Amino acid sequence: MVVLAAVILFGGELFGVEVPLLVAALFAVLIALPLSLVLFSRLRKRVNRDIAAVDSQRRADKADLQAKLRGEDRR
Repeated sequence: MVVLAAVILFGGELFGVEVPLLVAALFAVLIALPLSLVLFSRLRKRVNRDIAAVDSQRRADKADLQAKLRGEDRR
């Protein structure tokens, strides 16, 4: 994000436009958010799969515990 803000600041100077730091930072955030969705899509998908696996295991453990508390044998 800092790199994007620097590019915006110095890009503005190249065109003779003075860009305030706060404006450059806001534009950098607005550009970085959708860009990160594209650039890090593999990582995001892998994290989502890992979360789903942990969630599935947690649900199975919870169901097993509830069955044991009811006195059922879930084997």
